[in-house]
Amino acid sequence: MEIEIIGHIGTAIIASALAPQVIKSWKTKSTDDISLVWNSLLFVGLVVFVIYGFGIGSKPIMIFTSVEASLSLSLLLLKLITKRTLKPLKQLDPDNIAG
Repeated sequence: MEIEIIGHIGTAIIASALAPQVIKSWKTKSTDDISLVWNSLLFVGLVVFVIYGFGIGSKPIMIFTSVEASLSLSLLLLKLITKRTLKPLKQLDPDNIAG
């Protein structure tokens, strides 16, 4: 049982590591510096880990990996939303900007 406490602490630290990036990205609505491939692979890997956690009955892995997968999904969705709705500045036509 004591080893499971270490699992809770370790997975909580890892899950919280992604939180500052997610918060900053949602506040600034900017994900330009975040790789879509990296975030996609991270999310898929975390989902696999959640399944693994349920398979072996490990509460630390189930709980905190689910949290991290949710954070990763949030970042991935923001990346996809901003990629579709924002045009790069070089594509804007200065003649069509109302001033």
